[in-house]
Amino acid sequence: MTARTNARDIRSTFHNVAVIGAGYVGLPTAATLAHFGHQVTLAERDEPRLSALRSGRMPIVEVGLDELVAGSVESGHLRFTASAVEAVIGAEFVFLCVPTPQGADGSADLSYVEAAAKEVGAHLEPGAIVVNKSTVPVGSATMVEQVIGRPDIRVVSNPEFLREGTAVQDSLHPDRIVVGADDSQSAAKVGELFATTGAPLIVTDATTSETIKYASNAFLATKLSFVNALAGLCEEVGADVRDVLLGLGYDKRVGFEFLRPGPGWGGSCLPKDTRALLHIAREAGYDFSLLAGAIASNDQQLARVVTKVETACNGSVEGVNVGVWGLTFKANTDDRRDSPALQIVHRLVSLGANVQAFDPTVSVALDDNADTTPDDLRGLLLRSDPYEAAAGASVVVVLTEWDEFRWLDFHRLLEVMAVPSIIDARNLLDPAAVRRMGFTYTGIGRQ
Repeated sequence: MTARTNARDIRSTFHNVAVIGAGYVGLPTAATLAHFGHQVTLAERDEPRLSALRSGRMPIVEVGLDELVAGSVESGHLRFTASAVEAVIGAEFVFLCVPTPQGADGSADLSYVEAAAKEVGAHLEPGAIVVNKSTVPVGSATMVEQVIGRPDIRVVSNPEFLREGTAVQDSLHPDRIVVGADDSQSAAKVGELFATTGAPLIVTDATTSETIKYASNAFLATKLSFVNALAGLCEEVGADVRDVLLGLGYDKRVGFEFLRPGPGWGGSCLPKDTRALLHIAREAGYDFSLLAGAIASNDQQLARVVTKVETACNGSVEGVNVGVWGLTFKANTDDRRDSPALQIVHRLVSLGANVQAFDPTVSVALDDNADTTPDDLRGLLLRSDPYEAAAGASVVVVLTEWDEFRWLDFHRLLEVMAVPSIIDARNLLDPAAVRRMGFTYTGIGRQ
């Protein structure tokens, strides 16, 4: 099937929709479709998460999501259930928004997708369209069709391009809608669900659609790796990466998006999808050395930040109190999956550092041996505010770009720290202002 782009000839009608999974993709997708006027049933089997939704509390941190969900519930267009089977009764479209975690070899684990398809297959309405919204490898639409085993059911690929922290904005105003299917009529019907966005619609085959998702995230990861490597070069030659990237970004062929150096890229998508695409390339016998280099470069960036901390501590962090600001993989989300902040923190802990950490989404200080402490936070000394995290520290490391860190009382910070040293791995602070107050400041690619 040849891809085509069309943003005009889809008319807006309303449909019954089921969404399976209320995570970082499923919840914004369900709330957005309900906001557009569709009748949406969202199925979530995790009882605490479902209870939170029913009581009006969001189980994830996402700007504007609570208002979007509340409005959709109040209008009667969005309801919740614990049963995926109940959700699909009467549904014309069924979105699979379940996890696809990374396997040991880099491939995507499709067990949740397969289980969901198997659970609802026999209960789907005749002629219903099943939509793979989860990020899945090439050939997954065919796999889901085989699991369902019904010739009257069509499976369509509709990858998500949501950025955590701005998922609501991205859902309401997408750059494009990509739909892949062997049956173009089914693809067009899925595109119709999003007609009110006015976004360009790209209709293609399922294999191409699935590849577009991986290619998008792999390209962004490669761009970030280049920016971080460029920052490292700037440090060596004495250039200022901010001005270099400013000059680069004004080139319309490049643009300003994703031109911010940091401690490394992470999160639930980029690491998983780059490794998955690399796995797909290897399975196909293609040497995708460029992508392998981007992944290796990201690991080197994590190591460079650790080295900066060691240098600030006279070569060793063993027995040293290190304050850390930020644990999520980026600001405005509570997602710590594959967070570069946590990867750096755990490397410091393995080197003997006493890490005192604060993050706005980790609000309660827990004993690191407590049963309630999540596994990824064990070994850390969790603190209730940035000043407690900095108390007695020989260095503070900014690892997540929470805006509140800009506006702290740095005179108070100066009083509580053992040594006034800051490693700003997000280039969040003003170096000149911080230095005037008496701090030693080290950024990424900045003098």
